[in-house]
Amino acid sequence: MPRRTSRATLDRLRTPGRFPEFLKSASVCVLIAGLLSPLTQTAASAAATAAPNDHCGGQCSDILPPGENGNATLAQILLNQAFGTQPGHAEDQLGPYANLAKGYPSLTNATVNTFFNDASFGVPSDQVASTEKPAGRGDVTIVRDKKTGVPHITGTTRYGTEFGAGYAAAQDRLWLMDVFRHVGRGQLTGFAGGAPSNQGLEQQFWRNAPYTEADLQAQIDNAVADNGARGQQALADVRAYLDGINAYIDASDSGRYFPGEYVLTGHKDSITNAGTIDHFKVTDLVALASVVGALFGSGGGGEVNNALSLLAAQEKYGVAEGTKVWESFRERNDPEAVLTVHDGQGFPYATRPDTPQGEALPDAGSVAEEPLVYDRTGSAATATASTASRTAAATALGSARRGMSNALVVSGKYTASGHPVAVFGPQTGYFAPQLLMLQEIQGPGLSARGASFAGLSMYVELGRGQDYAWSATTSGQDIIDTYAVELCQDNYHYLYRGTCTAMDKVEQKNAWKPTTADGTAAGSYTMRVWRTRYGPVEYRATVGGKKVAYTTLRSSYLHEADSIIGFQMLNDPDHVKGPDSFQSAVQHINYTFNWFYADATHTAYYNSGDNPVRAGGVDAEFPVWAQPAYEWRGWDAATNTATYTPASAHPHSTDQDYYISWNNKQAKDYTTAPWGDGSVHRGNLLEDRVKKLVAAGGVTRAALVKAMGEAALADLRAEDVLPDLLKVITSSPVTDTTAAAAVGTLQTWLTAGGLRTETSAGSKTYANADAIRLLDAWWPLLVKAEFQPGLGSDLYTAITNNLPVDEAPSAGHGPTGSHAGSSFQYGWWSYVDKDIRAVFGQSVQGPLARTYCGGGSLGACRDVLISSLKEAAGKTAAQVYPGDDQCSAGDQWCADSIVQRTLGGIKHYRISWQNRPTYQQVVEFTSHR
Repeated sequence: MPRRTSRATLDRLRTPGRFPEFLKSASVCVLIAGLLSPLTQTAASAAATAAPNDHCGGQCSDILPPGENGNATLAQILLNQAFGTQPGHAEDQLGPYANLAKGYPSLTNATVNTFFNDASFGVPSDQVASTEKPAGRGDVTIVRDKKTGVPHITGTTRYGTEFGAGYAAAQDRLWLMDVFRHVGRGQLTGFAGGAPSNQGLEQQFWRNAPYTEADLQAQIDNAVADNGARGQQALADVRAYLDGINAYIDASDSGRYFPGEYVLTGHKDSITNAGTIDHFKVTDLVALASVVGALFGSGGGGEVNNALSLLAAQEKYGVAEGTKVWESFRERNDPEAVLTVHDGQGFPYATRPDTPQGEALPDAGSVAEEPLVYDRTGSAATATASTASRTAAATALGSARRGMSNALVVSGKYTASGHPVAVFGPQTGYFAPQLLMLQEIQGPGLSARGASFAGLSMYVELGRGQDYAWSATTSGQDIIDTYAVELCQDNYHYLYRGTCTAMDKVEQKNAWKPTTADGTAAGSYTMRVWRTRYGPVEYRATVGGKKVAYTTLRSSYLHEADSIIGFQMLNDPDHVKGPDSFQSAVQHINYTFNWFYADATHTAYYNSGDNPVRAGGVDAEFPVWAQPAYEWRGWDAATNTATYTPASAHPHSTDQDYYISWNNKQAKDYTTAPWGDGSVHRGNLLEDRVKKLVAAGGVTRAALVKAMGEAALADLRAEDVLPDLLKVITSSPVTDTTAAAAVGTLQTWLTAGGLRTETSAGSKTYANADAIRLLDAWWPLLVKAEFQPGLGSDLYTAITNNLPVDEAPSAGHGPTGSHAGSSFQYGWWSYVDKDIRAVFGQSVQGPLARTYCGGGSLGACRDVLISSLKEAAGKTAAQVYPGDDQCSAGDQWCADSIVQRTLGGIKHYRISWQNRPTYQQVVEFTSHR
């Protein structure tokens, strides 16, 4: 049922921010008065839900800000915009989540749920807020709890259970689901408006998954046909789920409590109720899955950029030396890298071949990115729109996927209780409403609580079962390869196994006009992708004088729907009964994820993804010729299937002393596509803390949360690199007063722990603010001063295109741009660390091919660091933090702060920076079936 904003909330006003021009005070009052009546429906009588086979003993917790309720009627949106009031359960998880940043030091097991929700199964009778039989069905009940409003879905039939899951999903995320089915289809601007951010979003995803309706349907047909009874069950579950979604659409439409964004974007009329909300269909869910897979589960790409930096290195140093230099920066298998599987096991994958075969490196200066957008008109032809397109292309084509997410898992051998403890979850950015939603689902063959992506919640995707919990982090191993297809006849024909073959042209034409929600002037454009058997065309170039198109082929292309079987298994208590059956479930997931498991006795890990078996001699780092000799082994172009590496070849483990993951290297010899798996990685922030806890023994839930919480505030550069930088500077007395003052400021911060934390909760001012500003200003300056003189500007720039120099909290990065929380995933900290240690003459495993700081001279290196430090000290706060649409120039705290990026009409307050999962679990099971 719709949840309404009570009159009492008007007494809890926050000062609203600047709101759109359409919200004039008089119209607000009129509209609210006219729209409150549809919100006064009566909840069904409350009834407790049972707790079936819950082996957590009250020791499972979770959190997902800002709140469970992601739907708001027009009246609720207008109240929020005008007065800052919140719909029920729209924001009640944001405060506890934010408060951990200052609350973690004093955390105990007894106070964990001050900052997390109780994730036990069921709802006690005194905590039931509402009970509902969706669409009057007798085979399913949705109970919502008072504290968070999470739906607890219990069905007596499989169909009814999934119907309820769909109904609850639409209650909580209908607008968001509609937005993302349009993103996946490349149709966002025509649906939600032509704002440059909307243009960029649809371009980013459609470039990599330019699917037709027939493509989407074929995915479903193939997934069902290839998976026997489970495939048939998945299709039945999806259809029941869709029936639930569409039943809610009909009910909310007739009852006039549908999301208000449909009115504000012109799809519904607030007075006459004219207009429609389109029903969802099966192919919409595949479109949604393609967005999720592209955001978080598709490692690889970037081969053309790799080739360009290699060629720049060879131009600078010659072929042999240039290749050596390039390989040292690439750090494919760095011996100093932090590993998730750290017991010495090796899992060779995508390693460098002794004699590369089939490489198709471009001729110098010949590479041109393939245009995506054509025929721009109106606001689509502005400079702002073009900038959005360039940003979208860079995000889609690079290998540095901001997958994020972390995990800390400790074996029961080292815990106080003797049972494993896990703190884990995905970093999926911060949105309003959130991309994920919480639910509990209990029915025939289904028993789980946790988070799922909105619109894909027929199963819990990350969460807990009766006596086990699981989570994932993005792994990033390379399942995307670039092929050079030789052109023939013209630019739109290519040689496919000796035959001149026409490329397929796939187009999406979009047009928009101003609406109340988005005043962007009218505009239009056409997105056009040329597809080959080897995937979509991404670049044009010449190779040895021959005209080629560079295409990208990923193993999950045309197969996003396949992973549904693995998620179905994870929710099935009759399938998952221990580590082996858990690993067998996630082997059915073709997204590139690291999967973690904990029950009362065991822990486990498995790296998923369809890793193609490459032809002998093919180097996955670079483009290769589109010829049979260099294709994936067993590749069928018609279905895009191939021979994949067996499960035994994927990094996996059971009952290791502990596991950590923060998108770091999985195991020895296992190469991931993104650069930066070297001696300093943000995974070290977890590794160092968890290793220390395990060495001491007696680990508790609170202790592991503390370790995560402290790492979430740590500045990686300060903790792992700054001490050596200061060691160089202070290797001789610092006589310059500016430099000496800067060194003292930084040392004081290091002594205090090197954390980016407020002086007190809610102060919106950092302790050691000057030191933090100084390091933020210094890092890009010192990296450039340290490396550009030796590399030369061309090679330095080329490598920065492979790996950005910095990723401080205030930088623009991640799936939501700046204010995204996740930080320090990609940067040059490992290069600086190795180079500085080499200058000192220390032993460095996997060193850079040359020493760069001061040409290897300690004295000259010291001069470089002092000079750049003085330059940084001269920068004002306004220069370091220039301001944006959220913050004024010079506001350091605000520049770092986390913003719930609006995807609908409800706004939320900013919170202090934390580098932690968006959805997070804390689990310790006390018994097992």
